[in-house]
Amino acid sequence: MTATKDRFFKPAKSTAETKLAQTDANARDIIDAEAAIRETKTERLRALRLAQPVAETPKKTGRVKSGPVKASKT
Repeated sequence: MTATKDRFFKPAKSTAETKLAQTDANARDIIDAEAAIRETKTERLRALRLAQPVAETPKKTGRVKSGPVKASKT
């Protein structure tokens, strides 16, 4: 066993900068994890969408919508 100052003295308290650095690192880890989850979800949904058969758009018929009929004056 070697004698070190950590064995005999309490470790120095964290300064505001180290706490800020820890908070910043934790926040970045959380943000990176959320971004990774979002990317995997996006890739999965894109693959599912591309795997679906292409739906044909319905063809328009030549019908014209009729509006209200106005009564003619006689």
